[in-house]
Amino acid sequence: MENQIICSTCGTYFPVATVPGICSICAEERQYIPETGQSWTKPEDLYSKHSIAINQLKENLYELEISPMFAIGQRALLVLSENGNVLWDCIPMLDEATINFIKSKGGLKAIAFSHPHYYSNMNGWADVFNCPVYIHENDAPYIIQKGEHINLWHGEELPLWDGIKIMLIGGHFEGSSILHVPFLSKEGAILCGDTLFLSPSKKHFSIMRSYPNKIPLPLNEIRRIKDRVKNIPMDTFYGYVKVQNLDNDVKQIFEKSMERYLA
Repeated sequence: MENQIICSTCGTYFPVATVPGICSICAEERQYIPETGQSWTKPEDLYSKHSIAINQLKENLYELEISPMFAIGQRALLVLSENGNVLWDCIPMLDEATINFIKSKGGLKAIAFSHPHYYSNMNGWADVFNCPVYIHENDAPYIIQKGEHINLWHGEELPLWDGIKIMLIGGHFEGSSILHVPFLSKEGAILCGDTLFLSPSKKHFSIMRSYPNKIPLPLNEIRRIKDRVKNIPMDTFYGYVKVQNLDNDVKQIFEKSMERYLA
């Protein structure tokens, strides 16, 4: 971390030697530069003011959050599985307590991503746990630091083990993906980042090119995603923050939301 600096808005790590005038992730139309301008956070300042909270969601699923909230405020999700654990998305911190907790659960066999806004310090995580990082090749242009553990996958899905799959959905980013975990619920759970966005009412799913900037997707893309998701078995949903958990009528709410888009 000594030679890195963090974008205060999105949490992406940049090498100090090549830090741009503005964060290239935030400058892209799906994110934003704050009105106050670009700001950077030193890793030592982040670690002195924040900690990581670990909460168990169910027997084989934990969420990891930075407290108090930093940058986008996303959580990482830790899936425990018989043949290897998976971390879904990253948070821009990794402290000794978290390392020890994950190692006590068997470490990590892989890190996988929904989309570029959550890459944060993925190389640091991968170095500590000596595991591959899976990113869809469509999102390769957004990788700031190309670490040795990064693996670009292609196609519609990447089977891992124990029935776990990374599945390309698209929409928000060309490589936006979900993690399908069949054993977390009867029909299967999807871990989503914000490839799909569950409303605060938990009665509507949105799919947008940009959520903060409210840039919609064309109807043909909504139709394609609707057709893509309808054949994925699921009855449980975990989004990018803790208020986006849903374990009832997930498929029905998704289909009704897409029909509303297309009406």
